[in-house]
Amino acid sequence: MSRFLKLKSLVPYTPGEQPRSTDRLIKLNTNESPFPPGPEVIKALNAGAVSMLRLYSDPTCAMLREAAADFYGISPDMVCAGNGSDELLALIFHGLTPNGAVFPDITYGFYPVFSDMFGVSAKEIPIREDFSIDVEDYRGEKGTVVIANPNAPTGLYLDEGKVRRLLEQDRDRLVVMDEAYIDFGGKSSVGLLGEYDNLIVVQTFSKSRQLAGERVAIAMSSPEIIADLNTLRFSFNPYNVDSLAILAGSAAMRDREYFEKCRLEIIRSREYTIEKLRELGFNVTDSLANFVFAAPPGMSGGEYMRALRQEGILVRHFDKAKTDAYVRISIGTFEDMQTLIEKTEKILKTARSDAF
Repeated sequence: MSRFLKLKSLVPYTPGEQPRSTDRLIKLNTNESPFPPGPEVIKALNAGAVSMLRLYSDPTCAMLREAAADFYGISPDMVCAGNGSDELLALIFHGLTPNGAVFPDITYGFYPVFSDMFGVSAKEIPIREDFSIDVEDYRGEKGTVVIANPNAPTGLYLDEGKVRRLLEQDRDRLVVMDEAYIDFGGKSSVGLLGEYDNLIVVQTFSKSRQLAGERVAIAMSSPEIIADLNTLRFSFNPYNVDSLAILAGSAAMRDREYFEKCRLEIIRSREYTIEKLRELGFNVTDSLANFVFAAPPGMSGGEYMRALRQEGILVRHFDKAKTDAYVRISIGTFEDMQTLIEKTEKILKTARSDAF
């Protein structure tokens, strides 16, 4: 740390391990898609598109916003494009938290980081013992409420009725639904935008649209709030989404057939993984995300993570008191998940043998 750093107490977000080579590893630690970008994305990223990189990208991101608006049946002025959902969330924390921010104590790790970085007063609401979020715990809170739905790293989902209750608690309080994993079993809150002008929905293209490396995301809200987001965006980085990302994101949004195919395959693999882990004695949450949150029998989450690493499989462990027993396992291909189960059976058998 240099003597020039102003935010000396800032504790940065820790991303999942990104090894240089995954030739000998099954990478199930960062919730990426196991599938490549779709054929329409490949078609869009042609030599002609690359030749235009000498020019700045469209600061309005019109093509991407129109594709998203068409997908959800809303108007383009209800969509703001971002360089990944982290950028959009950062803009929200920086400029749309007039009374501070409120979020669960177990959730996406960037929320407290953004609060510290932008000097936003933050209140963490404890989740319940079963890892669920009780929306009644947010009644009376005045800060902007930020909820990952499904939540991370638990994968648990708030249904539309609970989201409505959250919105109706205070129509003058902003609610942000961070829907990074919504396409794997939940219902987006975008359909509520016509009823509630205190709602922002943020979505990333990193998971269900196979574009983690392109850094593309959208926020959807009332035209007035989107105008506010654009004011913040143009005050920071008006060319925030690069030209290839705009093309790739637009193509991914319009390719509904490939989206459905990949989405359903991940759901199938997730349900298989949950079933098999429970048969082996794991405690597994009812995840509706592209990952499972599981506690192994007879060992800690950290021990299981390290044992899997020895078998060439990467998963994520969060060592907070409430989550220490668990690991988060991203859903890979069906073959990846079969290998995970095989290696897990071996690990548990070895652990039982060592106990005697």
